[in-house]
Amino acid sequence: MPTALITGAARGIGRALASGYLADGWRVLAVCRDPAALAGLDGIADAARLDVTDDEGMAALAERWRDERIDLLWNNAGVDSPNTRSLARLDTEEWARCLRINTIAPVAMAAAFAGHVAASERRTIVFVTSQLGSISQAAGVRRYAYSSSKAGLNMAARTLALELAGRVRVAILHPGHVATDMGGAHAPVTPEESARGMRRIAERLTDRQSGTFLDWRGRTIPW
Repeated sequence: MPTALITGAARGIGRALASGYLADGWRVLAVCRDPAALAGLDGIADAARLDVTDDEGMAALAERWRDERIDLLWNNAGVDSPNTRSLARLDTEEWARCLRINTIAPVAMAAAFAGHVAASERRTIVFVTSQLGSISQAAGVRRYAYSSSKAGLNMAARTLALELAGRVRVAILHPGHVATDMGGAHAPVTPEESARGMRRIAERLTDRQSGTFLDWRGRTIPW
């Protein structure tokens, strides 16, 4: 039975990922800030409370799950930064927090769990990023912190793919404009649609595709 570890599993895309894997008979390890919010996701193999900026907590969790073979590690947790959208509205502390959560923490998770993933059959690490992190498609974007955090994540994930080539595959996926708290209720893609599309790509990712930037439908996104 394959195993998926999902950060930010309590709501939005993370919850849809967890629900889909449970329905398909996977073992799910769920990570979020409040495990009580996982109510209704019946059958989770284990759940853990973790703030992804807590390096010691992350190391302890990797030790707690040291015997787990994790087929897919989903780095899904992330935040927006509404107070960094113009020079007149530039909260630098919020920007730093956004970078810590969106850029650094996913790579730290990859470092903590790379061995667990490499020991599995599917051996894939997924980074849920954003098209807003594409520099070549940045026309009209006014989101200093969020966009730069995702551009940084894309570069870090690409670097990770090169370092782990032949050992672990790396998927860098844009989920679409999804109807979540971050994306807004009127966004055109549901969390379930996005999760299904990204799962399909991640589960079929080849070594050759590792480190490429794709959207939830499998289309290549320019860097």
